[in-house]
Amino acid sequence: MLGIKEIEELIPHRHPFLLVDCIEELEPGIRAVGYKCVTFHEDFFKGHFPGEPVMPGVLIVEALAQVGAAAVLSLEENKGKTAYFGAINSARFRKKVVPGDKLRLECEIIKRKGPVGVGKATASVDGKAAVTAELTFMIG
Repeated sequence: MLGIKEIEELIPHRHPFLLVDCIEELEPGIRAVGYKCVTFHEDFFKGHFPGEPVMPGVLIVEALAQVGAAAVLSLEENKGKTAYFGAINSARFRKKVVPGDKLRLECEIIKRKGPVGVGKATASVDGKAAVTAELTFMIG
């Protein structure tokens, strides 16, 4: 189990933009599974949406990308580098994510060629998919 400190050793994100609380499973270069415990105290809930707090879909996609980045950047040859978005494809938003939800974030690296790769990502709550997407990344 990787906590915040260990995640910060893998990826360059920091509070308030680090959107992963822990990584439970990590297979370097292959896949990672992490979690975000969504609380009412998240800054984005002040404006999204007042009276009906919903975690923005783009932030869920970013959280998935951070978990995928941990998988890729944990490879020895990528340590100290950054994973950048190349594309977000086939994104589907299936369920609202609200305060109190424990968001499971899984990203499996399905293609890699040089510094470019693709991850198949799923965010779920209580076993039900909230967001699915195919994320293309570039290592730089």
